[in-house]
Amino acid sequence: QVQLVESGGDLVQPGGSLRLSCSASGSMFKINAMGWYRQALGKQRELVASITSGGSTNYADSVKGRFAISRDNAKNTVYLQMNSLKPEDTAVYYCNCNAFAGSWLESYDYWGQGTQVTVSS
Repeated sequence: QVQLVESGGDLVQPGGSLRLSCSASGSMFKINAMGWYRQALGKQRELVASITSGGSTNYADSVKGRFAISRDNAKNTVYLQMNSLKPEDTAVYYCNCNAFAGSWLESYDYWGQGTQVTVSS
């Protein structure tokens, strides 16, 4: 009912920047929070950053001051600007949203397919 499509992953050198985008489409009535998670090889998926429909943000300590999340509610799109990238930021980045789709009774979490970010010289 809700499809999330990410883009922007790439190979970048340490200290470089990338901007990830994620667009939501489908039969959703309302999107609540949107966010970005990442999963490095052999590790559990972790929250990177999230943003509410009102614009309040939350960041993992490891990315504070380097990453910035934003969203365009009119386009149902969330962005993640990543600066001063480090090798330890290497992971598959997943977009997530919580949305009412099909019914106003309950909202559900939806996930994108992931986009690879590799930070290496």
